[in-house]
Formats: sequence, C-alpha cells, structure tokens
Amino acid sequence: MVSKPPVDDVGDEGLVVGSPKEYAAGLPAVAWSLRHAGRQMGVRRSLLTLVQVNQKKGFDCPGCAWPEPDHRSVAEFCENGAKAVAEEATVRRVGADFFAEHAVADLAGRSDYWLGQQGRLTEPMYLADGASHYAPISWDDAYSIVADELAGLDSPDEAAFYTSGRTSNEAAFVYQLFVRAFGTNNLPDCSNMCHESSGSALTQTLGVGKGSVSLEDLYRADLIFVVGQNPGTNHPRMLSALEKAKQAGASIVAVNPLPEAGLLRFKNPQKVSGMLGSGTQLTDEFAQIRVNGDLALFRALNRLLLEAEDAAPGTVLDRAFIDEHAHGFEEFAADVRTTPWADVLEATGLPREQIERIHERVLGSKRIIVCWAMGLTQHKNSVPTIREVVNFLLLRGNVGRPGAGVCPVRGHSNVQGDRTMGIYEKPSTEFLDALEKEFGFEPPRAHGHDVVDAIRAMRDGAVKVFFAVGGNFVSATPDTAATEAALRATRLTVQVSTKLNRSHAVTGRRALILPCLGRTEKDQVVTVEDSMSAVHMSRGKLPPASRHLRSEVAIVSGLAERVLGDRVSVPWGAFARDYDLIRDRIERVIPGFTDFNRRVREPGGFVLPHGPRDERRFPTTTGKANFSRNDLDVLRVPAGRLILQTVRSHDQYNTTIYGLDDRYRGIKQGRRVVFVNADDLAERSIADGTLVDLVSEWHDGSERRAEAFRVVAYDTARGCCAAYFPETNVLVPLDSTADESNTPTSKSIVIRLEAHVHTGG
Repeated sequence: MVSKPPVDDVGDEGLVVGSPKEYAAGLPAVAWSLRHAGRQMGVRRSLLTLVQVNQKKGFDCPGCAWPEPDHRSVAEFCENGAKAVAEEATVRRVGADFFAEHAVADLAGRSDYWLGQQGRLTEPMYLADGASHYAPISWDDAYSIVADELAGLDSPDEAAFYTSGRTSNEAAFVYQLFVRAFGTNNLPDCSNMCHESSGSALTQTLGVGKGSVSLEDLYRADLIFVVGQNPGTNHPRMLSALEKAKQAGASIVAVNPLPEAGLLRFKNPQKVSGMLGSGTQLTDEFAQIRVNGDLALFRALNRLLLEAEDAAPGTVLDRAFIDEHAHGFEEFAADVRTTPWADVLEATGLPREQIERIHERVLGSKRIIVCWAMGLTQHKNSVPTIREVVNFLLLRGNVGRPGAGVCPVRGHSNVQGDRTMGIYEKPSTEFLDALEKEFGFEPPRAHGHDVVDAIRAMRDGAVKVFFAVGGNFVSATPDTAATEAALRATRLTVQVSTKLNRSHAVTGRRALILPCLGRTEKDQVVTVEDSMSAVHMSRGKLPPASRHLRSEVAIVSGLAERVLGDRVSVPWGAFARDYDLIRDRIERVIPGFTDFNRRVREPGGFVLPHGPRDERRFPTTTGKANFSRNDLDVLRVPAGRLILQTVRSHDQYNTTIYGLDDRYRGIKQGRRVVFVNADDLAERSIADGTLVDLVSEWHDGSERRAEAFRVVAYDTARGCCAAYFPETNVLVPLDSTADESNTPTSKSIVIRLEAHVHTGG
C-alpha cells in the first residue's frame, strides 16, 4: 500500500465540490485513517505504530494537545492523529539526491502539500551564499557556521530563536537556557499566533494563563459552551469527551459562524453503535454567530444574569464567591447594564429570542464550562472577549469548582509545555531569578521579540540570524510577502526539522537544515504537558529515519557547547546523555515539578498545580479574580463587504497539509475555495462556482489580494465567509494584531470579492 510522493504539483485543477457532512467520525474516519497510514507507512508499520499512540507506555501523538483519559482504548487516536503519526513515521525520504535535483527556487514555487509529501529529512544540508542548491554538510561544520555567525553579531539581540509546539519539555528547557545564556529573550513561539490572547486575558483575570478544567470536569458539567472551535477537525478526541458529558446529562451550546459536522452529530469509532448506528447529537443549541460577535453575546448573557438577580435577589449570582474571591464587580456590573440590545443583535447576528433561550439554559445549570480556540483568539478585541467570558463564569462562581471553569483548547501537543518551560519573550522576574540561582549566570531581563516583532526586526535589519526548532514559520505567520522578505534579509536562517516545508525555501543569505528525531522515534524518554496541565512521558518506538538524525536536545546542547564554550557552567554534554539530569534542573527552577523524575514515571504522570482551580487562590495583582470592563465595539463593514475568517481543512493540521480534501465540508482535490452564504452571493450577483479574488481592505487604505478562489455557496453566517490558511495569510498585514497579545487578526478580515481575471498565457 505504500505510495511514492507526488511528482507533479497539480494545484486545484481537479477541485470537486459536494455536499457537507452532517456528522463526524464513524466508519469513514477509520477507513481514511488506515488508507493514509498505509500510503505513508505500509500496513505492518502502521499497525505496530498506531497501537502505541497516546498509550501510557507509548508516545504522545504529535498532533493536538487534547488530554488522554485514564482508561484508554487500544486505538487511542483520531483520524487526524493517525495522519500526523503517518506523516512523521513515513518511509519516504528526502536526502542529498533530492536537493541536488531541486533548486531552492524550484522548492519555493511548490505547494505546502507537495513539499510535505516528499518525506523525512535525512542529513544536515547547507545553502551557501549565492548557491542555488542545498548541499550535504557535517554536523560539526554546521555547528561552526552557526557559532561563527552568532559570534559575529554586535549584540545577542540580533538573533531570534523560534519554537514550535511539538518540542518536548526537556528540549524546550534546554533551548531557552541556551538562548538566555547566549544573552537574549528573543524567544518567539507558535503561541504568539494562537492562544496568546487567552494567556493574556486569563493571567489578568484569574492569575494563571492556562485552562482550569480536567476531563473529569467535562463529565460533571451541566452546560458546556464550545465557542469558536471545530473539534471535529482540530481536536477530534474532544468529541468523545463531549459525548460522555452528554450521556452524563450535560447540554452543549455551540457558538460558531459555520455549522461544524462534529458538533452536529458524532459517530464514535470506538463503539459499534458509533460505527453502525446514528451516533450522538452533541449540540443542543447552535448559535450561528456573526464573526467577532462573541464579546457581544457574553456581554448580553451577563446583562441578563444581572437582571435575573435583580428580579429574584440571592437566587442567580453566587454572591458568596463574588464577595470573598472577586474584585471589581460593581464597576463591571454598572458597565454591563448599559449594554445596548441593538448593538448586541447587530454584532452577533442572532435573534434576541435565541440569546434569551441560551440564558435560560444558563439559569438551569449550576456547573458551566466554556471551551474556545482560534475563533476567539485572533481578533483585534480577543483579549477583552476572553475577559468577558471569564466575567460570565465568575458571576455564578464557575471557577474553582468541579464541573466548571475555563477551557482554552490548545493546538500543538506540547505548546503549553513549551511556555511552562520558559519559551516566552516576556519571562517573569521569578523565573529569571530561579534560572540565575540554579545556573549561576545573569539572564537578560529586557523583554524580547514575539513572532510579529521578530518579523519586523528582521525586516528592519535589527535581527540578522533566525533559528527555528520545529514549525513552518513562513506558512504560520501573517503577511506572507513581508515575512518572506524579512527572512531573506537575514544573514543566516537555521531550521531544525523532521520534514521539508516552505520555510526551507525562504532563506537568509545562508541557510542550514538540521534534521532531528521525531516523536515516534527511539530516543531517551521525554515529557509533554497537555491542554489540561497534565505532564506525562512519551516513548518513541521506531528506529530513526536516518543514522544522521539527532534529537532536539542533542542538537541544542551541542550547539550551546560550541557557541558558549566555558562562558556558563552548564553541563550541556551531560544533558544530552541523560534527560533525567534536565528534569532535575527543571524541578529546581519551575514550581510544580517537585520530585519530577519519580512522579512522571507513574502511570499517567501528574497534574501541575493551578491556584484558581485547586483552592480558589488567584495570583493576580489584586489577589482575587478580577471582573473587567470590556467595550463592545461592533465590527461594522462597508456595503458589499464580508468578514473573512481563516480555517483549516480536514486534511490539515496547522500548516501541515495531509491531503487536498475537506471531507466534512464537501471539498475534494483542492484548497483555493471561499465559503459564502448563498444570500450574500445573490446580493452581489455572484454565482456559485465563480472564480474570484479575495481583496482585503484596511483602515490605512491599503489592500491585499489573494487570487483565484472558487466560490462555494455554504451555510455560513450572513455577512461572513471562510477560507483556508496559509493560502489567505497574504491578506493579513503584519501590523494588524490583537490589542495586548499582538496576535495576528486572522479571524477578522474585511474583504470584497472581485471576479478573477486570468492573466496567464
């Protein structure tokens, strides 16, 4: 069954549009999982590998960060988890012959899908100044190039060190230690582009920038909101948890501009009834909200709760919780009472009757959880929106009690662990003090660059070396032209990677590709942290894809020895030989990791402490949970315009394109589509199937264009549309970011549709 990688980059010529699905998973998901795994790994390798995914003695899925249940099935993975494993454990290989055949200019013209399908990188490669092709290089010579370039900088701040969320805790800790010992806090990471808004809002309001719930809380909840999230594609194993919650009596409100198959009905592939039966209807109330209407919705619910308390004092709000544990209630309440219903209805696009119906569900529920993802975090007002969600939960004491709390659902499998380990451009004084005490050097104190600021710094010549551990920086970031120009302005770009991606084709004057072991391969035992603060071990089982591969820990440690010499007293070589030694140091630097090596070896690992969840202790500036005032600014657009949100296809995880289908939305063999409400198309006299350009419009009068998208009439909220990224990243200017978090505004893009004019020969 193993197939060869595609030779030709076929594009969207074979695009077929069918009907969207009304359920997720079931027998088709099993069939697609096995088909994809077989094509990449073959039958035997697939079976031997997939049975190890998310098992207590196996390896953590390299896909999403959804936690594992205590009792696990033999097949504890979803369709997209199987795809993620197959992509990493593929038998396809990219070696020196491939790079000799393909110039960098050729690679730059290829699609993300084609690049990713070529296979695993097998040896270090070097692009010399002025060269057209990468060529093999030894590890020793590669380290020398990096060390010499870093030594030639006028300041350590002229380098930026990016991180993807798949890095282990051990690699992340060693990486940030090296970077700070080198002398900079320029540690941008993928969190800057996804849940940075969540971290900012939760730190301000609750004192901890992480979620406060566990899987058990979901099973105990009376009411679960799933807001701005598509778990059927992005976190499919969440559907099993929602199904269990439903069976325990919970009701679910889905808030989304698009109807998502997984939230309509779920056929659990772990059960015979799911495979052959009708499945479980998950959503009790679908609020098809206008893009960026979430703050207005929760502000309206908060006003209704206050009015219900006025009508029946002492029966609606949790006054005991508010009086003992909260700050700022009176100011918040006075502000929310002024909320104009006209603005709420315009912002949300929802009928008032539906908002009041959701309010009745809230009144009938003692334990409420709000889950969210990128649909809330990538707007200009994302931080205020999430603060308003926290206000909603605080009103009835739904933080720090079983079955209730905040649940930001993270993406990459260890993106939360990376931040815990210190991958952050704005480290706390306490963390830096602990590093200094443990390792005996003075770490830099000035804040460094996040992703957007790093791009600006490269563009302006202030950052001359870009080093990335994992990820696909070019395709993950906004303003594609500006990002590519910024990287090409550097003196050296370095990518520590498992597979080929677009970032290898957009380089500085010189470039290195350093191939590393993947999560599925044999290494020392590493640890990861899931989306609910549980830390556990991951043990790769497969032999390395090449004898030239090194672990991320070994790569970073070897480079640190070469760059720093005896400037700091850190046992880099010992760290690379024994990860237990790294965990011993983590234990002494980071709170919550007491007895790390012993506890993480217990089945299932352990859960990190969380003050608001564990003891209703809120480490905020006031020492209490903070109510906040959040302005309701309605996103109004000129006549004839639409609000575009970027989304993933079902054959995609972040920037990794597994295939060209989006089965649940009815798309096959193509990605350049834009989903638009049929009534909006009729108003614009645009026929379904028309080829259009997407033109984004910005306050400064500038415009950006993404060409040749096929219009697909789709049941999205009126006035809104959706299209896939990274194809639409070009539409988002570098300077269009969320207030406070600096996250790109990829979910609030005002566009117009223009007929595409073919200019080819």
